[in-house]
Amino acid sequence: MADYRAIKGLNIQTVAGDPSVLQIGDIWYNSTLGKIRGAKLAAGAWASGGNLNTARDGAGGSGIQTAALHFGGSTGSLVDDNESYDGSSWTEIADITTARNQGVGCGTQTSALFFAGQTPSNTAANESWNGASWTEVGDLNTARSQGAGGGTSTAAIMFQGNTDAVQDICETWDGSSWTETADCSNAKKAVFGDGTTTSALSISGRAGPSTKLATVESWNGSAWSEVGDVNTARQAGGCVVTSNQEAFIYAGYISAVSAVAEDFDGVAWTEVADLSTARERPARAGNVDVALAAGGNTGSVSNATEEWNMAVNVKTITD
Repeated sequence: MADYRAIKGLNIQTVAGDPSVLQIGDIWYNSTLGKIRGAKLAAGAWASGGNLNTARDGAGGSGIQTAALHFGGSTGSLVDDNESYDGSSWTEIADITTARNQGVGCGTQTSALFFAGQTPSNTAANESWNGASWTEVGDLNTARSQGAGGGTSTAAIMFQGNTDAVQDICETWDGSSWTETADCSNAKKAVFGDGTTTSALSISGRAGPSTKLATVESWNGSAWSEVGDVNTARQAGGCVVTSNQEAFIYAGYISAVSAVAEDFDGVAWTEVADLSTARERPARAGNVDVALAAGGNTGSVSNATEEWNMAVNVKTITD
C-alpha cells in the first residue's frame, strides 16, 4: 500500500497548532496536540443577505458572493434595473440598455455579459458591462429565452432555451461574435447550467409543457455527453459550475416552487441544506462553495437574498 509521501510527493507538515489557511484534503501533524489532523468539507448552510432594492424574478447575475451584479428581470413588468452587491447590501447603478427577463448573465461585477431573454418577444440581444455602463455588442445567431450558459465577457457559452419550441442549440462567444457549435443531446428550456467555452454542464430543465428532465450533459469544448442525473428533476433555478465540472444547483420549480439544493462532485448528486425561502427564477452568483441566490418568485416576486457557504472543518485522524 502506498504511503502519503508516495501519493502526494512530500512529507506531512508539522505545525504548532493548525494551519491558518485550510484547503480541503490538507493533512498535517499538530505538534501541540500530538495528533495528525486533516481538512475536510463541512455541511453547507444558507444565511440571509441584504434585500434587493427592487423585487423581481428572471434577472441575470454575475460575480461572486461579495461582489455581484443583478440585472434585468420582471416585477410583473420587464425592468432594466441593475444592482451591485458588496456582500451585505445592494446599490442601484447604471441600467441595462434593453429591459428583459429570462436571459443569461455571466462574468464579474466589473466585466459582464447579459444575452438572450424576453423583451417580451425572444431576443438575440447581447450587452456588455464594463463596470460603469452597458453597451450592445454582437447578437446571438438564434433569438431565445430560458436557456443557460456562462463564461466571461470575452469567452462565453449559451445552450438550449426556447424560441417557439424547446431548443438544443449551443453557441460560443469570442468577444466579438457568436458561433454555433455542437448541439446538446436534449432540447430543453428553463434549464440549469453554467460553465465556460471548454467546460460546462446543462442540468435538468423542461422538455415540454409538463415534462421535467433529470438528465445532465457535460460539454468538453467540442461535444456533449450525458453524466449523472440529478436526484430531483426540476426547472428554472440557480446554478454554478466549476472548471472541473463540480456543480451546485438550488431552488426552481418541481410541482411547486422549491427550496431544494443539490451538490455534484463530478460523478453523483447529493442533496444538501435547503434554502430558507422556496423560489424559482433567482439570479445566481459565486461558486459551489460560496454562492448567492437573489430575488426570484415565491408565488410573487421576491427581493430576498440568501448566501450559501461551505465551511472547511478540521478533523483529527484516528486509526
